[in-house]
Amino acid sequence: MNEVLGHLIESEKRGFFGRITRTIEQDRPIEEPWDQIAVARERRDCERMVMSLFMEWMGLRRRSLELVRSLTPGQLERACVHGKVGELRVKGLLHEWVHHDRNHTRQLLANVQARVWPHMANSQKFVGE
Repeated sequence: MNEVLGHLIESEKRGFFGRITRTIEQDRPIEEPWDQIAVARERRDCERMVMSLFMEWMGLRRRSLELVRSLTPGQLERACVHGKVGELRVKGLLHEWVHHDRNHTRQLLANVQARVWPHMANSQKFVGE
């Protein structure tokens, strides 16, 4: 769970809020991929309390929501160029953001289910009915 939250934090800072901010402030900035594995190793999220990570992410998300609410139609059309995938428009990044979050929400829920499964005893038989 901690690793997923750490990834969401870095994705918020680098991949969504950060990328969108640079794209609206600069003319077609060049965006380089970031080494997610190295960043995760440096963050050492497994040593932190999950609530601390959650609160960090929520603080970043609040800032991001303010940015999204402030975007103008012209800013939605602005683009950056990503070194791996090519041109990215702000409006496309907003859609990816939703998809990315939901994917990791599903991952977090599956992690919780996996933790409780061995302790369910005969209750496991309810699953799939």
